[in-house]
Amino acid sequence: MEGFPILSVIIGLPLVATLFLLFVKEESVYLIRCVAAVTTFSTLILSIILMFKYDTAAGGFQFIEKTEWVKSMGISYHLGVDGISVVMIVLTAFVIFTGVFVSWVGIKTRVKEHYILMLLLVAGVFGVFSALDMLLFYFFYELAVIPMYPLIGIWGSANREYATMKLTLYLSFGAVFALLGILAIYFTAGAQTGVYTFDMLEMSAVVFDRSFQIKAFIPLIFGFGVLVPLAPFHSWSPIGHAAAPSAVSMLHAGVLMKLGAYGIIRLAMGLLPEGAVYWMPYVAGLCLINIFYGGMVALSRKDLKFMVGYSSSSHMGYVLLGLATLGTVGVNGAVLLMFAHGIMTALAFSLIGFLYDQTHTRMIYDLSGLAKKVPFLAVCFAIMAFASSGLPGLANFVAELMVFIGAFKVYPIHTIIAVFGIIVTATYMLRAVRTVFFCEPLDRWDNLRDATTFIERMPYVVLIAVLLLVGFYPAIVLDLINSGVVPLMDKINGVPLG
Repeated sequence: MEGFPILSVIIGLPLVATLFLLFVKEESVYLIRCVAAVTTFSTLILSIILMFKYDTAAGGFQFIEKTEWVKSMGISYHLGVDGISVVMIVLTAFVIFTGVFVSWVGIKTRVKEHYILMLLLVAGVFGVFSALDMLLFYFFYELAVIPMYPLIGIWGSANREYATMKLTLYLSFGAVFALLGILAIYFTAGAQTGVYTFDMLEMSAVVFDRSFQIKAFIPLIFGFGVLVPLAPFHSWSPIGHAAAPSAVSMLHAGVLMKLGAYGIIRLAMGLLPEGAVYWMPYVAGLCLINIFYGGMVALSRKDLKFMVGYSSSSHMGYVLLGLATLGTVGVNGAVLLMFAHGIMTALAFSLIGFLYDQTHTRMIYDLSGLAKKVPFLAVCFAIMAFASSGLPGLANFVAELMVFIGAFKVYPIHTIIAVFGIIVTATYMLRAVRTVFFCEPLDRWDNLRDATTFIERMPYVVLIAVLLLVGFYPAIVLDLINSGVVPLMDKINGVPLG
């Protein structure tokens, strides 16, 4: 891999495909879908190669690419990945690849525009996970978020206008707030060292004043926290999930929510360790709002998409709790949960979308006894529900267990309370499985069709295989994650508490 710009290729492939699709006729639907499938399959293969070529023993940032962009302002095209970044890139590659095939079945109108926007979005996501320049990071962050507005606004459900407006307002607020933190770091470091640069690696060597770190941490934790979503800025997310078409919901829950947590790890915790030590105990308290508010509202929802949407907000509370431990076990568990939750929610929204395309309803009590009609979907949905509930043998169990072990050492009361959130999750997930698939069948669904073709089944099989592989052999990604977490924790643990 020496000399091969693998990160630029992973980011560039979706952009090149986007440019190519601009010149393809709208009527050439099959060609458009094939271009998207080949492009995302290529990024998946490259991301897997990246995962196996990354040297966990050496750790640190690898596959570095750097070109001066605006030298006078310290802006550069600087890419590189550590173990955390690699795992997030692999997650993104799996979600977008399967999402292309979910859209293959579900999107019938304006196919060209749909795939162009999806490819733009995923190029931004790959860029965020690869960028080592703060301004480049922010550029890709915006590129990943902006396509959500037309994707939901054009192909979304009945309440898409309200959802897109709320999404835009919340995410715009968060992005601007995060930018304030980035600029504060840039100017403060420049004044302190005499060198103005957005380079994260150079910035990580700067020791900021404790007072500044405590202040600058606020816009970063809440700016990126809006996308996680962190309470009290969490109400937009489930509405966005529910209004979005299936593949966009997969990307939203599976990947975009992880950008916020990644921003907290890479910028807030990585550059402002004393700020993290000061503020993360308060974040641990806000996590409980995420966990229980999201869980209890999910329990009351009758709409499957709203149920999974609020469930996602609840589960991201566990991610934040793991990060708030500022310990190796807890943070490892948080990053692993980001991966596992991304795969699980992608599976959930793809299954719900397949059912909705035929039944035109997502209401749990309108869908009854479907297992006899769609046994393949019933099995897939049950596995998804078991993963969400933390069943051993699936990736979510390992991740949540690590979060609880790490959190109990630091926040025992918080952890005891948070564990009960798993019971709430199991309650609404198992209720949905029982009602939708195993209650008395209704005559109106006699003509319901199961997923039978390769294109229909492949996304579910791939996502379930990943959940099982990581569930039974978590070391395949944990070794990578740990190689990125340990240096971060060493830096933070060198900070005096109090």
